[in-house]
Amino acid sequence: MPASPRAAVSLPDAFTVSARRALARADPSLAALMRKVGPFRLQLKPLLSPFAALAESIIYQQLHGRAAATIFARLCERVGGGTGLTPEALLATPVDALRAAGVSGAKAAALKDLAEKTRAGTVPSLAQVRRLSDEALIERFTEVRGIGQWTVEMLLIFQLGRPDVLPVDDYAIRKGFMFLQGLKESPRPREVLAYGERWRPWRSVASWYLWRSLELPEIQEASRRAKKD
Repeated sequence: MPASPRAAVSLPDAFTVSARRALARADPSLAALMRKVGPFRLQLKPLLSPFAALAESIIYQQLHGRAAATIFARLCERVGGGTGLTPEALLATPVDALRAAGVSGAKAAALKDLAEKTRAGTVPSLAQVRRLSDEALIERFTEVRGIGQWTVEMLLIFQLGRPDVLPVDDYAIRKGFMFLQGLKESPRPREVLAYGERWRPWRSVASWYLWRSLELPEIQEASRRAKKD
């Protein structure tokens, strides 16, 4: 898989005032939203192992945070935590042991597939991840059973700090965009994607502001009124 022709830029180290200025010039509506939300404060979670990060993502899918954290902790007790959570250790763990930890049958199959594809080289190493483009990482990671594009996009933004990711399949992103544009109903993903072209190369920054906008009192009030109607 070819590496990106340009070096990947990470946030927040590479983030400067110029990013907000560029977005403000490109989109006055977003500029007003950014002023309301305030400073950009993306918190990155270090990526120590692509395998471990994806294993955790599989466990967390469609579960509340506390329940997922409990199951993931049980998984680590049986397989190994930290550096002990390896493809080899997971493949050596019987499915019955995974199920006893609270892992569903579908997720157990996904974890086994992840381990096999990591050993086979489909899932890139940490060194390779740092060199590959966003598009290449999405292509490689989504070959794993149970890993979709949204999961990879969250990893790209919150663990790799990639600056130009717009997860249009995210419900909260579309809801934030709906309020940004004063729409009466949630837009289609392709509509957000088309509009978001003006936010390049800082679409991750715009996404963060769309997420945070849902915490603004006026948007929460508008959301409550919409539910009543």
